[in-house]
Amino acid sequence: MTKLSLMSMPLLMAACLACYAQDSGTMTQEELVRLTQERMHAVDAGNPKPFDEQFADDALVFDERGRSMDKARLLKEITPLSKGDVGTLDLVNPVSRTVGDTIVLGYDLNETETIFGQLNTARYHGTDTWIRRNGKWQIIAEQTFRYYADPNPGVPDMGRYPRYVGQYQLGPGVTLTISREGSSLYAQEIGKQKRQLIPEAADIFFSKGVEGRELFKYDGQGKVVAYVERRNNEDLVWKRLN
Repeated sequence: MTKLSLMSMPLLMAACLACYAQDSGTMTQEELVRLTQERMHAVDAGNPKPFDEQFADDALVFDERGRSMDKARLLKEITPLSKGDVGTLDLVNPVSRTVGDTIVLGYDLNETETIFGQLNTARYHGTDTWIRRNGKWQIIAEQTFRYYADPNPGVPDMGRYPRYVGQYQLGPGVTLTISREGSSLYAQEIGKQKRQLIPEAADIFFSKGVEGRELFKYDGQGKVVAYVERRNNEDLVWKRLN
């Protein structure tokens, strides 16, 4: 057998495997994972070809930014990374369910991105719905969301803590107490458990595992007059009582 023939064997075997999957009407989870990881590597390279092959022309795509896209828009999104940007997306924790000619594949993605030597990481979850039409498996719908992660804590300005301490009211009978214990600041809504406010920047805090930010609002004389819970860029304002 020639060297060229030996080099061609893996390609032929892969092609036969794909043909088998299409002709037999089956698609294993292993094959779905392989195809999905192929797409993720294509994202790193800015190569839209695997997306064009795997997504149906009438596919619906919902990304982690809350955008709704058709296939044409999706393909335009697959572009090379910027200068100095190197990234990888690795698929883990796959799980699938097959019902007739429909397969739902769920998986997590671990993203590692290095931008001019600075490391950034993120975690996502993807759900792909594959259907078999005319003997061909393609994705008809995909949804992705990003797992929440707490920001890095900042350096606290404990000199400001006495300004925050006190009671705040959201509505009749609904109050919250800001207290200090040593170098830590806490918030406790009436009837609920006390939680630590972790500093991110001056007057800006977050609670562990809670998406959003917690801020203190000042009046024109520099007095704290409100405690603000910011969720999805909308504010819930607790007015200061004392």
